[in-house]
Amino acid sequence: MADLDDIRDGKEYGIGVSQKTEGYFLKGSGNLDWGMKDRLSRIFNPTTGKTVMLAFDHGFLMGPTSGVERIDLSIVPLIEHADCLMCTRGVLRSLIPTTSRKPVCLRADAGTTILTEMNDNVVLDPVDAVRLNASAIAVMVAIGDPNMEAKTVANLYNAVDDGLEFGLPVMGVTAVGKDMARDARYFGMAARVCAENGANIVKTYYTEGFEKVVACCPVPIVIAGGKKLPELEALELAYNAIQSGASGVDMGRNVFQSESPAAMIRAVSAVVHQGMTAKDAFQLFNDEKGPSTVRVI
Repeated sequence: MADLDDIRDGKEYGIGVSQKTEGYFLKGSGNLDWGMKDRLSRIFNPTTGKTVMLAFDHGFLMGPTSGVERIDLSIVPLIEHADCLMCTRGVLRSLIPTTSRKPVCLRADAGTTILTEMNDNVVLDPVDAVRLNASAIAVMVAIGDPNMEAKTVANLYNAVDDGLEFGLPVMGVTAVGKDMARDARYFGMAARVCAENGANIVKTYYTEGFEKVVACCPVPIVIAGGKKLPELEALELAYNAIQSGASGVDMGRNVFQSESPAAMIRAVSAVVHQGMTAKDAFQLFNDEKGPSTVRVI
Protein backbone atom coordinates (compact mmCIF):
# COMPACT_ATOMS: atom_id res chain seq x y z
CA MET A 1 0.00 0.00 0.00
CA ALA A 2 1.25 3.50 -0.82
CA ASP A 3 2.46 5.72 2.03
CA LEU A 4 -0.44 8.04 2.91
CA ASP A 5 1.62 10.50 4.95
CA ASP A 6 3.13 12.42 2.06
CA ILE A 7 0.49 12.77 -0.64
CA ARG A 8 1.20 15.85 -2.73
CA ASP A 9 -1.09 17.60 -5.16
CA GLY A 10 -0.08 17.17 -8.76
CA LYS A 11 1.26 20.30 -10.45
CA GLU A 12 3.11 19.25 -13.63
CA TYR A 13 0.11 18.92 -15.94
CA GLY A 14 1.73 20.34 -19.05
CA ILE A 15 -1.18 22.68 -19.65
CA GLY A 16 -1.10 23.93 -23.22
CA VAL A 17 1.17 21.13 -24.42
CA SER A 18 -0.66 18.61 -26.59
CA GLN A 19 -0.11 14.95 -25.87
CA LYS A 20 1.84 13.31 -28.66
CA THR A 21 0.10 10.41 -30.33
CA GLU A 22 2.65 8.64 -32.43
CA GLY A 23 1.61 7.02 -35.67
CA TYR A 24 2.66 3.44 -36.25
CA PHE A 25 5.56 2.92 -38.63
CA LEU A 26 4.32 -0.19 -40.43
CA LYS A 27 2.05 -0.15 -43.46
CA GLY A 28 -1.58 -1.04 -42.76
CA SER A 29 -1.01 -1.71 -39.06
CA GLY A 30 -2.14 1.52 -37.42
CA ASN A 31 -5.47 0.16 -36.17
CA LEU A 32 -4.12 -3.04 -34.63
CA ASP A 33 -4.11 -3.74 -30.90
CA TRP A 34 -1.09 -2.80 -28.79
CA GLY A 35 0.07 -6.41 -28.50
CA MET A 36 -0.03 -6.91 -32.26
CA LYS A 37 1.98 -3.75 -32.82
CA ASP A 38 4.49 -4.75 -30.17
CA ARG A 39 5.05 -8.12 -31.82
CA LEU A 40 5.33 -6.61 -35.29
CA SER A 41 7.89 -4.09 -34.03
CA ARG A 42 10.04 -7.01 -32.91
CA ILE A 43 9.97 -8.48 -36.42
CA PHE A 44 10.36 -5.20 -38.35
CA ASN A 45 13.04 -2.70 -37.39
CA PRO A 46 11.15 0.45 -36.29
CA THR A 47 13.92 2.66 -37.68
CA THR A 48 13.98 1.23 -41.20
CA GLY A 49 10.54 -0.39 -41.27
CA LYS A 50 12.12 -3.52 -42.73
CA THR A 51 13.19 -7.02 -41.74
CA VAL A 52 15.60 -9.79 -42.63
CA MET A 53 13.89 -13.04 -41.75
CA LEU A 54 15.92 -16.23 -41.75
CA ALA A 55 13.75 -19.10 -43.00
CA PHE A 56 14.69 -22.65 -42.07
CA ASP A 57 11.30 -24.34 -41.96
CA HIS A 58 12.08 -26.35 -45.09
CA GLY A 59 12.30 -29.63 -43.20
CA PHE A 60 8.54 -29.84 -42.62
CA LEU A 61 8.14 -30.35 -46.37
CA MET A 62 11.52 -31.62 -47.55
CA GLY A 63 13.15 -33.34 -44.59
CA PRO A 64 16.91 -32.83 -44.10
CA THR A 65 17.57 -30.93 -47.33
CA SER A 66 20.99 -29.45 -48.01
CA GLY A 67 21.94 -26.82 -45.45
CA VAL A 68 19.49 -27.86 -42.75
CA GLU A 69 20.74 -31.37 -42.07
CA ARG A 70 22.23 -30.12 -38.79
CA ILE A 71 20.50 -26.91 -37.76
CA ASP A 72 22.67 -26.67 -34.67
CA LEU A 73 25.73 -26.39 -36.93
CA SER A 74 24.39 -24.45 -39.91
CA ILE A 75 21.60 -22.22 -38.61
CA VAL A 76 22.29 -21.45 -34.96
CA PRO A 77 25.53 -19.54 -35.78
CA LEU A 78 23.49 -17.27 -38.11
CA ILE A 79 20.80 -16.31 -35.61
CA GLU A 80 22.62 -13.23 -34.34
CA HIS A 81 22.59 -11.71 -37.83
CA ALA A 82 18.84 -12.14 -38.47
CA ASP A 83 15.99 -9.87 -37.41
CA CYS A 84 13.50 -12.74 -37.16
CA LEU A 85 13.53 -16.54 -37.33
CA MET A 86 11.02 -18.54 -39.36
CA CYS A 87 10.88 -22.15 -38.24
CA THR A 88 8.68 -24.99 -36.99
CA ARG A 89 7.79 -25.65 -33.39
CA GLY A 90 9.75 -28.92 -33.32
CA VAL A 91 13.02 -27.28 -34.34
CA LEU A 92 12.36 -24.29 -32.10
CA ARG A 93 11.94 -26.48 -29.03
CA SER A 94 14.75 -28.89 -29.78
CA LEU A 95 17.52 -26.74 -31.27
CA ILE A 96 17.08 -22.97 -30.95
CA PRO A 97 18.69 -21.46 -27.82
CA THR A 98 16.18 -19.77 -25.54
CA THR A 99 18.75 -17.03 -25.02
CA SER A 100 18.78 -15.96 -28.68
CA ARG A 101 16.30 -13.13 -27.98
CA LYS A 102 15.12 -13.15 -31.60
CA PRO A 103 11.45 -12.94 -32.55
CA VAL A 104 9.98 -16.03 -34.15
CA CYS A 105 7.56 -16.30 -37.04
CA LEU A 106 6.26 -19.80 -36.38
CA ARG A 107 5.31 -22.09 -39.24
CA ALA A 108 1.77 -22.84 -38.15
CA ASP A 109 0.47 -25.22 -40.80
CA ALA A 110 1.56 -28.68 -41.88
CA GLY A 111 0.22 -31.75 -43.59
CA THR A 112 1.55 -33.07 -46.88
CA THR A 113 5.17 -33.19 -48.06
CA ILE A 114 6.99 -33.09 -51.40
CA LEU A 115 6.26 -36.83 -51.73
CA THR A 116 2.54 -36.23 -52.22
CA GLU A 117 0.18 -33.44 -53.27
CA MET A 118 1.32 -30.25 -51.59
CA ASN A 119 -0.57 -27.86 -49.29
CA ASP A 120 -3.19 -30.24 -47.87
CA ASN A 121 -2.51 -28.72 -44.48
CA VAL A 122 -4.11 -28.10 -41.11
CA VAL A 123 -3.24 -25.30 -38.68
CA LEU A 124 -1.76 -25.82 -35.22
CA ASP A 125 -3.48 -24.78 -32.02
CA PRO A 126 -2.70 -21.07 -31.46
CA VAL A 127 -2.22 -21.73 -27.76
CA ASP A 128 1.00 -23.52 -28.64
CA ALA A 129 2.21 -20.47 -30.57
CA VAL A 130 1.54 -18.37 -27.48
CA ARG A 131 3.25 -20.98 -25.33
CA LEU A 132 6.32 -20.65 -27.55
CA ASN A 133 6.20 -16.84 -27.34
CA ALA A 134 5.92 -16.55 -31.13
CA SER A 135 5.80 -13.02 -32.52
CA ALA A 136 3.78 -14.15 -35.56
CA ILE A 137 2.48 -17.29 -37.23
CA ALA A 138 2.78 -18.22 -40.91
CA VAL A 139 0.17 -20.04 -42.98
CA MET A 140 0.46 -21.15 -46.63
CA VAL A 141 -2.22 -20.10 -49.13
CA ALA A 142 -2.44 -21.89 -52.49
CA ILE A 143 -4.24 -19.39 -54.70
CA GLY A 144 -5.03 -20.98 -58.07
CA ASP A 145 -4.77 -24.58 -56.86
CA PRO A 146 -8.21 -26.09 -57.65
CA ASN A 147 -7.82 -28.75 -54.98
CA MET A 148 -6.37 -26.73 -52.14
CA GLU A 149 -7.29 -23.07 -52.68
CA ALA A 150 -10.50 -23.07 -50.62
CA LYS A 151 -8.97 -25.13 -47.81
CA THR A 152 -5.84 -23.02 -47.50
CA VAL A 153 -7.77 -19.74 -47.63
CA ALA A 154 -9.95 -21.12 -44.83
CA ASN A 155 -6.79 -22.04 -42.92
CA LEU A 156 -5.62 -18.45 -43.20
CA TYR A 157 -9.01 -17.02 -42.28
CA ASN A 158 -9.23 -19.20 -39.16
CA ALA A 159 -5.62 -18.43 -38.21
CA VAL A 160 -6.43 -14.72 -38.39
CA ASP A 161 -9.40 -15.26 -36.05
CA ASP A 162 -7.09 -17.04 -33.61
CA GLY A 163 -4.46 -14.35 -34.04
CA LEU A 164 -6.92 -11.61 -33.16
CA GLU A 165 -7.93 -13.50 -30.04
CA PHE A 166 -4.35 -13.94 -28.84
CA GLY A 167 -2.71 -10.84 -30.30
CA LEU A 168 -0.67 -12.84 -32.82
CA PRO A 169 0.05 -11.34 -36.25
CA VAL A 170 -0.40 -13.73 -39.18
CA MET A 171 1.77 -13.98 -42.28
CA GLY A 172 0.08 -15.31 -45.39
CA VAL A 173 2.58 -17.25 -47.50
CA THR A 174 1.94 -17.50 -51.24
CA ALA A 175 2.31 -21.03 -52.57
CA VAL A 176 3.37 -21.47 -56.17
CA GLY A 177 2.32 -24.70 -57.84
CA LYS A 178 3.66 -26.05 -61.10
CA ASP A 179 0.61 -24.83 -63.03
CA MET A 180 0.46 -21.36 -61.47
CA ALA A 181 1.63 -18.24 -63.29
CA ARG A 182 4.65 -16.48 -61.86
CA ASP A 183 3.93 -12.89 -62.81
CA ALA A 184 2.85 -9.64 -61.19
CA ARG A 185 -0.81 -10.28 -61.97
CA TYR A 186 -0.82 -13.60 -60.13
CA PHE A 187 1.32 -12.50 -57.19
CA GLY A 188 -0.66 -9.27 -56.91
CA MET A 189 -3.88 -11.25 -56.70
CA ALA A 190 -2.47 -13.78 -54.22
CA ALA A 191 -1.03 -11.05 -51.98
CA ARG A 192 -4.28 -9.10 -52.03
CA VAL A 193 -6.36 -12.19 -51.22
CA CYS A 194 -4.13 -12.85 -48.20
CA ALA A 195 -4.52 -9.26 -47.00
CA GLU A 196 -8.27 -9.21 -47.66
CA ASN A 197 -8.61 -12.29 -45.45
CA GLY A 198 -6.78 -10.56 -42.62
CA ALA A 199 -3.09 -11.37 -43.03
CA ASN A 200 -0.88 -8.78 -41.32
CA ILE A 201 2.15 -9.68 -43.46
CA VAL A 202 2.37 -11.32 -46.87
CA LYS A 203 5.28 -13.43 -48.07
CA THR A 204 5.46 -13.78 -51.83
CA TYR A 205 7.90 -13.92 -54.72
CA TYR A 206 9.61 -11.12 -56.58
CA THR A 207 8.77 -10.74 -60.25
CA GLU A 208 8.92 -8.12 -62.98
CA GLY A 209 6.41 -5.38 -62.19
CA PHE A 210 6.70 -6.06 -58.46
CA GLU A 211 5.95 -2.43 -57.60
CA LYS A 212 2.36 -3.16 -58.67
CA VAL A 213 2.19 -6.15 -56.31
CA VAL A 214 3.34 -3.94 -53.42
CA ALA A 215 1.07 -1.05 -54.33
CA CYS A 216 -2.10 -3.14 -54.33
CA CYS A 217 -1.31 -4.92 -51.05
CA PRO A 218 -2.36 -2.90 -47.96
CA VAL A 219 0.03 -4.71 -45.58
CA PRO A 220 3.81 -5.24 -45.61
CA ILE A 221 5.26 -7.68 -48.13
CA VAL A 222 8.42 -9.69 -47.60
CA ILE A 223 9.89 -11.65 -50.47
CA ALA A 224 10.78 -15.31 -50.49
CA GLY A 225 14.31 -16.15 -51.52
CA GLY A 226 13.23 -19.22 -53.45
CA LYS A 227 15.76 -21.57 -54.98
CA LYS A 228 19.51 -21.12 -54.48
CA LEU A 229 20.98 -18.46 -56.74
CA PRO A 230 24.56 -17.25 -57.15
CA GLU A 231 25.24 -14.74 -54.40
CA LEU A 232 25.26 -11.66 -56.63
CA GLU A 233 21.93 -12.66 -58.19
CA ALA A 234 20.38 -13.22 -54.76
CA LEU A 235 21.54 -9.79 -53.64
CA GLU A 236 20.14 -8.26 -56.84
CA LEU A 237 16.84 -10.00 -56.08
CA ALA A 238 16.79 -8.48 -52.59
CA TYR A 239 17.81 -5.03 -53.84
CA ASN A 240 15.21 -4.95 -56.62
CA ALA A 241 12.48 -6.05 -54.22
CA ILE A 242 13.36 -3.39 -51.64
CA GLN A 243 13.54 -0.71 -54.31
CA SER A 244 10.08 -1.82 -55.48
CA GLY A 245 8.66 -1.28 -51.99
CA ALA A 246 9.06 -4.63 -50.24
CA SER A 247 9.38 -4.44 -46.45
CA GLY A 248 12.03 -7.10 -46.22
CA VAL A 249 13.12 -10.57 -47.21
CA ASP A 250 12.52 -14.03 -45.82
CA MET A 251 15.48 -15.97 -47.15
CA GLY A 252 16.58 -19.50 -46.48
CA ARG A 253 18.48 -21.42 -49.13
CA ASN A 254 20.16 -18.30 -50.50
CA VAL A 255 21.68 -17.85 -47.06
CA PHE A 256 22.29 -21.27 -45.53
CA GLN A 257 23.40 -22.86 -48.84
CA SER A 258 25.80 -20.01 -49.55
CA GLU A 259 29.52 -20.71 -49.56
CA SER A 260 29.69 -18.31 -46.60
CA PRO A 261 26.28 -18.08 -44.89
CA ALA A 262 27.26 -15.52 -42.23
CA ALA A 263 28.78 -13.16 -44.80
CA MET A 264 25.73 -13.61 -47.02
CA ILE A 265 23.14 -12.74 -44.37
CA ARG A 266 25.19 -9.67 -43.40
CA ALA A 267 25.27 -8.60 -47.04
CA VAL A 268 21.51 -9.12 -47.38
CA SER A 269 20.97 -7.07 -44.23
CA ALA A 270 23.05 -4.24 -45.70
CA VAL A 271 20.81 -4.22 -48.77
CA VAL A 272 17.60 -4.29 -46.73
CA HIS A 273 18.44 -1.87 -43.92
CA GLN A 274 21.13 0.36 -45.44
CA GLY A 275 19.95 0.53 -49.03
CA MET A 276 23.28 -0.84 -50.22
CA THR A 277 23.41 -1.76 -53.90
CA ALA A 278 23.75 -5.39 -54.89
CA LYS A 279 27.23 -4.68 -56.29
CA ASP A 280 28.44 -3.10 -53.06
CA ALA A 281 26.81 -5.80 -50.97
CA PHE A 282 28.52 -8.46 -53.07
CA GLN A 283 31.83 -6.76 -52.39
CA LEU A 284 30.96 -6.79 -48.68
CA PHE A 285 30.20 -10.49 -48.98
CA ASN A 286 33.55 -11.18 -50.63
CA ASP A 287 35.39 -9.10 -48.03
CA GLU A 288 33.78 -10.92 -45.12
CA LYS A 289 33.37 -14.47 -46.35
CA GLY A 290 35.21 -17.20 -44.57
CA PRO A 291 35.61 -20.90 -45.33
CA SER A 292 32.50 -22.73 -46.51
CA THR A 293 30.55 -24.39 -43.70
CA VAL A 294 27.68 -25.87 -45.73
CA ARG A 295 27.94 -28.45 -48.49
CA VAL A 296 25.86 -27.32 -51.46
CA ILE A 297 24.39 -30.01 -53.69
